[in-house]
Amino acid sequence: MKPKMGLVSGVLGLIFLGTLLFSKAEGAVRKYHWVVKQTNFTKLCTTSTVLTVNDRFPGPEIHAMKGDTVFVTVQNDGPYGITIHWHGVRQPRNPWSDGPEYITQCPIKPGGNFTQEINLSTEEGTLWWHAHSDWSRATVHGAIKVFPAKGTSYPFKKPDGDQTVVFSSWYKSDVMDVLDEAVSTGGDPNVSDAYTINGEPGDLYDCSKETMYSMLVNTSKTYLLRIVNSILNEEMFFAIANHNMTVVGSDGAYVKPFSTDYLFITPGQTMDVLVTANQTASYYYMVLTPFLDTESSYDNTTYRALIKYRGKYKTPSSIPTPTFPNISDSISAQLFVVRLKSLADAAHPINVPKKITKQIFMTVSVNLFACPNSTGCTVDGNNKLAASLNNNSFVMPSTSLLQEYYDNNYNVNHIADKFPNKPPTPFNYTTVTNMSAFTSEGRKVITFNYGDKVEIVFQGTNIGATQNHPMHLHGYSFYLVGTGSADFDNGTDPGRFNLVDPPEVNTIAVPRKGWTAIRFKADNPGVWFMHCHFERHTSWGMSTVVIVKNGGTNETSMRPPPSYMPPCS
Repeated sequence: MKPKMGLVSGVLGLIFLGTLLFSKAEGAVRKYHWVVKQTNFTKLCTTSTVLTVNDRFPGPEIHAMKGDTVFVTVQNDGPYGITIHWHGVRQPRNPWSDGPEYITQCPIKPGGNFTQEINLSTEEGTLWWHAHSDWSRATVHGAIKVFPAKGTSYPFKKPDGDQTVVFSSWYKSDVMDVLDEAVSTGGDPNVSDAYTINGEPGDLYDCSKETMYSMLVNTSKTYLLRIVNSILNEEMFFAIANHNMTVVGSDGAYVKPFSTDYLFITPGQTMDVLVTANQTASYYYMVLTPFLDTESSYDNTTYRALIKYRGKYKTPSSIPTPTFPNISDSISAQLFVVRLKSLADAAHPINVPKKITKQIFMTVSVNLFACPNSTGCTVDGNNKLAASLNNNSFVMPSTSLLQEYYDNNYNVNHIADKFPNKPPTPFNYTTVTNMSAFTSEGRKVITFNYGDKVEIVFQGTNIGATQNHPMHLHGYSFYLVGTGSADFDNGTDPGRFNLVDPPEVNTIAVPRKGWTAIRFKADNPGVWFMHCHFERHTSWGMSTVVIVKNGGTNETSMRPPPSYMPPCS
């Protein structure tokens, strides 16, 4: 299908539109056609019917260069509505193709299609795409490889090989049934049955030894692993036996290289790491285990895959296995996070806001809602699980919030309420024992003026099931300037912020009973979703919307909608 998109008001011919886009972009125009449909896979001794793109799990990769424009036509041949989000792509001035259900668009109905325009700007490295409707992203996701623009190169020696490594959750059951059951009972959803790498469970799972993922390597060669954590509800540790990894990028931006024997990676994050095949030619296990320092339910299984050296040698009777931090080792998790630092050099400059004009202090909590007697909720009596930001559990619209904002002449009034800049009731956030776990719900949004210099401090609390929270903001990369344990101290903690070379990321781990501070300039007008990247927490309301107002020029204002958007009725 030809894309029906517009950069200016009125109807433009397709050829002229393509010429206009090509002239405005630094790079090329690329096009993909995807079909969303149900596909059967046999894993864990069971055949399951899952939603896929082009019959693939994980889905197809997007390959582009920095500055390219990519058109993806999504044809929905599945049984229910679907949306697709381009995770980590800023989409300058173009929230219309960002993808979150009922935030920037209504779902693509079965039998329908939608052409989305992906505008790559500053991103370089590994990003990813995924469904952003209910829990469809369990099997509807894939990698985005953004290569250096023509005439430029990696800030490290070009690797000998390039391999995508996608972590996923696998359910024998239909994930929509898992979600529906959790909603009906108000409780924690059932956990996944396995973890996968590149679509395959490892040899520790039933009926999986023959199909486990193996990566072939040549002695002395260096490989760039593009790692994507698309797992639904668990943060992960990852390691390779006898091989250190050099981290060179995260979330589509380069970092100062550092060597490590393990990775800590949250759902939503990507990592670019270099691995050199410098060991004796043999087999070595890659291992993936969950990190969880909470009493919440989780998939407590271990995944194994293989590094296999090419050449002639005897298959080992015993394969080396890496050592790992303990499953609840929050210190190792945080020590990894603080090692991430931007290159911050002439070729990769950063611009951390110093004089803050908008500051938000945001508590992050798991909560409860009381249920009517007839609902059958089963949590702590007749209650159901909820989640909140600043004691507000977000209520999803039933139509596109972006379209409402545009139709209301860019006015937030009458379409949403104001999100509080701080918790309605201050308390000892990480030590409180007598604070009510119940929260309120509403459609409260954050509004920034164009050009605001923003600081948000996310504060974990001792309410409900405490744990890390991977927070993600659409439409932006931001600087992770600080993180720590206990309650944030506004008097002393800002003095320890890293304002010199903080990493530029799009998803961060807010530590259990701790805090994380981010900064960014509000220079991308539009309507942008902010949420925890644990699917169950987003389903419970741990989200809000950031609306950045238009600036004073066309170049600092949101683009008008394309000529076609999926209908809401």
